[in-house]
Amino acid sequence: MNYQESMVYLESLNTFGIKLGLTRITRLLELMEQPQNRYKTIHITGTNGKGSTSVMLAQMLSQADIRTALYISPHLLSYTERMQIDGQCITEEDFAQNLTVVRSYVEKMIAEGEESPTQFEVLTAMAFLYFATKSVEYAVIEVGLGGLLDSTNVIIPEVSVITNVTFEHADRCGGTLEGIAEHKAGIIKDGVPVVTAAKGIALQIIRDTSQDKNADIFIAGEDFQSSFVRFDGQRQYLQFSSDLLGVSEEYSLQMLGEHQVENSALALMALHLLHNQDERINRVSAEEALAHACWPGRFELLEKDGQQIVIDGAHNPAGMEVLRHNLDTYFPVQERVILLGILKDKDVDTMVETLLRPMDTVVVTMPHSARAAEPAAIGHKIKAHHIELQPDTKEALARALELADKNRLLCIAGSLYLIGGVRQMLLAEK
Repeated sequence: MNYQESMVYLESLNTFGIKLGLTRITRLLELMEQPQNRYKTIHITGTNGKGSTSVMLAQMLSQADIRTALYISPHLLSYTERMQIDGQCITEEDFAQNLTVVRSYVEKMIAEGEESPTQFEVLTAMAFLYFATKSVEYAVIEVGLGGLLDSTNVIIPEVSVITNVTFEHADRCGGTLEGIAEHKAGIIKDGVPVVTAAKGIALQIIRDTSQDKNADIFIAGEDFQSSFVRFDGQRQYLQFSSDLLGVSEEYSLQMLGEHQVENSALALMALHLLHNQDERINRVSAEEALAHACWPGRFELLEKDGQQIVIDGAHNPAGMEVLRHNLDTYFPVQERVILLGILKDKDVDTMVETLLRPMDTVVVTMPHSARAAEPAAIGHKIKAHHIELQPDTKEALARALELADKNRLLCIAGSLYLIGGVRQMLLAEK
């Protein structure tokens, strides 16, 4: 297959939908001779922050001259973003070549009478294969959904990271916060240390699971923490400290937002644990990596012809809460124009109520997804100064820029399926 044919094949796998469970991926990897076991891994889950934490960890390892892979989802523009080695996305040629190999094993499974793997399972197996063929030493693996039954949960990592646990995907993870926490805690393996920022009942479930698995647990706010020191207009300067480790060190972070303070603390704690096994992993390279680490579309600041723009993939209530807090912190008095697009299976009411202020100007559009909510379905839930509905994202962006008129802050949020395309439009015009 070439890359275009690969896209057609992946789209055909969408007919199988999202099916949690490890039976299919386990059999597929057995046929492929377990490529995921040919390198060390770090496994990361959580409701929010797992992508940022994954990127930070991968970049810190790469900065230490360790060949490091990164597997993330979803992507902003291209499937190639999901598989990276030392910050470089897989090429379309390698993508097609590796998917062709995996497809042959999928067809063998089907010929044996097995159920076809889902799209995400095929992509996960393909990432494992690609990383093995490229001889990586470490791979940072982000969970797709939940943890316990996610197709990435076939690895035995060096460290497991659970960023936080809030109420999302309840229909697939037990229906309650406790059920969601149990799914997140499902990535915990026997004897493998756990790093987490979970709180409340979710933390207790993670503690109990760690104890059952004889896994040491390190908790943000108890065993380690990072705190804000200052902001110089480009980077925020933070202080990581741990009485347990006997360390207190300042570092800078290009990724803005208070949520990144906690995410970077999780990444640094995990890195300290990895240092115990690999002396190449050190503080100097970690600080250099964090100073330049970036994560497109996550409270990302852009400027276009004098217009300040914030792009943030806040796609659930917890993400919206963080975005609102960061907007209030960094832009407390500036008027705002919000370009908003949300998927219909999200908690739209809570997201809208959390993000928007009565004085805001809002343009509602449709993310590029079959799951996108109609603008009218969102618009009638909004109580704001001015609301406009524009299904076409290009026209919605043009209208939002017009309304902002360089005098107001433009914030684009609501779904990764929205911000990827809009971000590309902005950068292309820029």
